[in-house]
Amino acid sequence: MPKVSVIVPVYNVENTIGKCLDSIVNQTLKDIEIIVVNDGSKDKSQDIIDEYAKKYSNIKSYIKENGGLSDARNYGLEKASGDYICFVDSDDYIDTSLFEKLDKYISRQIDMIKYKMIKVDENYKEIERIDGPTFDEIMGEDAFNTLYSTDIMLQPAWLYLYKKAFLDENNFKYPVGKYHEDFATTVLLMVKAKSVVSTDIYGYYYYQSNESITRGNDKEKTLKRAMDMLEHYTAMEEEIKNINLANKTKENIKIYYTNNIILKVEELEGEDRKLYIKEIKRRNLIKNIKARNLKQCFKKLLLNININWYLKLR
Repeated sequence: MPKVSVIVPVYNVENTIGKCLDSIVNQTLKDIEIIVVNDGSKDKSQDIIDEYAKKYSNIKSYIKENGGLSDARNYGLEKASGDYICFVDSDDYIDTSLFEKLDKYISRQIDMIKYKMIKVDENYKEIERIDGPTFDEIMGEDAFNTLYSTDIMLQPAWLYLYKKAFLDENNFKYPVGKYHEDFATTVLLMVKAKSVVSTDIYGYYYYQSNESITRGNDKEKTLKRAMDMLEHYTAMEEEIKNINLANKTKENIKIYYTNNIILKVEELEGEDRKLYIKEIKRRNLIKNIKARNLKQCFKKLLLNININWYLKLR
């Protein structure tokens, strides 16, 4: 039976790491390897990890200097020995039967297996279930073209189970030192996949605290997050030149990236906003603005009005 490696990057999450690890060690599918990467935490996270590692032999605990989420994920990938890879953020948790429910797809050696998300509040009460399209095995290019137009949660790395051999074949790594690493990689990885399924399984619980809602208030980090997205766009343009894709798919990828980049304008203020808009204009990304579905047509109209106004700012 294929083994699943669950990679849990950890940074200062002493209040939530226990809930996260409980959901993994109690999986009904037992052949699970749990790789916990402490990315330089300064709180009591490691003490809690140590307690779990003593109790559960399938937990492998690693401590490294702080290098960010991408660096911690890459570190975990290097240590993973499973046939499939799953990422779980350390303030979130998963359904204890998730991997058992996904086993029928694992046994078919699917490259990427998508599941669905439930938002929960600080008391772990359900806020919202995020729906999206479901389909059985199709090529990655077709999967992207289906998901990009209808699924608002296409990019999170933690909503997929990945075949390790598929990641290795593509020398997959997350971009270190950059924000929005999922935005940079998930789509480009998907279109390379030979097989993707999107299931109706709600298996991932996304923790929403008051802190997580307000943690983007650092102006310097907010600007870097936005500028990193522009760098990811530039890297994407170069990468898709070397992938055998239909022209329509390449166009859709650019639309997807651009729509996400434009939305960042609203998070910026003053000179930061002007700088960001100047970079959007320099790259002529406005030509890519399109609605992904009928429901977005009105939003697109407002967006076009707003961005045209923004672009007049110097």
